[in-house]
Amino acid sequence: MVAVSIRQLDKRFGDTTVLQDVNLHIDDGAFAVLVGPSGCGKSTLLRLIAGLDKPSAGRIVFGERDVTSAPPRERDVAMVFQSYALYPHLSVHDNLAFGLRLRKIPKKEIAARIAEVSDMLGLAPLLERMPRALSGGQRQRVAMGRAIARRPALFLFDEPLSNLDAALRAQVRVDIRKLHQRFGTTSIYVTHDQVEAMTLADQMFILNGGRIQQSGPPLTLYDQPNSRFVAGFLGSPATNFLRGTLRRHGDHWTVTLGDNSVGNDHGDDDTATATPLLVGGPDDDSRLAAHDGQAVVVGIRPHHLTLKADGPIALTLDLVEELGGETYAYGTLHHQPVVARLKRRLAHDGDHPILHLDAQPQHIKLFHTDTGIRL
Repeated sequence: MVAVSIRQLDKRFGDTTVLQDVNLHIDDGAFAVLVGPSGCGKSTLLRLIAGLDKPSAGRIVFGERDVTSAPPRERDVAMVFQSYALYPHLSVHDNLAFGLRLRKIPKKEIAARIAEVSDMLGLAPLLERMPRALSGGQRQRVAMGRAIARRPALFLFDEPLSNLDAALRAQVRVDIRKLHQRFGTTSIYVTHDQVEAMTLADQMFILNGGRIQQSGPPLTLYDQPNSRFVAGFLGSPATNFLRGTLRRHGDHWTVTLGDNSVGNDHGDDDTATATPLLVGGPDDDSRLAAHDGQAVVVGIRPHHLTLKADGPIALTLDLVEELGGETYAYGTLHHQPVVARLKRRLAHDGDHPILHLDAQPQHIKLFHTDTGIRL
């Protein structure tokens, strides 16, 4: 096991900057997830950690050892790829043994390690099969078994579940988490799937545009996003974002929702009589006072919306999806799409009724209209 530190890391390919001023620390024994949209630089960062590419600037440190210029073989890492990277001409047994033989591990030790990982991953009945005779899930287990048999200081996973169907992804995800609980080896996992990130990570790093946007425990990032991007990236269905004007009313802070209040030209004239949405109290004065009377973006997660007869969010209902235990209500408010995840069933006859909703102030996030930074 080893701690990993990245310090002021840049990576450029010609005139294109892929990573810029990346700083992070991964604790010894942690399961860290690098998550973000396609093209954000997360796989490039993993390749730099593995030594498969060299940074344009910055340092990579394992424990107390600077490995920035060290070749992959000197880093004691094992990598599991999206494409499995199995040798097609070797059996499962020989794929598991290949790296151990290269390192001149004694035959008895090789046999013991293969027996251990085969029992752990259910590979014993497959040891004589060739990779072409395996399913996608079985191939991924062989790839993981080969990495585990190495007993490295650091595991690297590059979107290992992308080629699996939904049921297999869930199953293999559980396998990966159990393996980490058993061995405690420091692991870095790259994915664009926020469900994988939330369920696997001890530490999560959200990347966008080659920069780390926010890092920390998954639930902290989910509950306290520092920007509109982070709030919108985490959660399914995605966070609702509504434009409005922030105002102080006595001891309270409210937002009047609607396009007119932020200078848009949709021709709505109902914002003057709209019921303000309560977003804060006296304790919020210090962070909101500078924005009094200004346009803001309100962020509310779908499951934080509740039915209320005179609620300030008057949703024009377009579609209802009944899932038995919960209901998804889709509609618009001042030309802005809204989805609510409700714990009760709704009757909807398709005539676009108005559905009144509300949310508690502690569940409402406010963001700057231009920068997207949370207020």
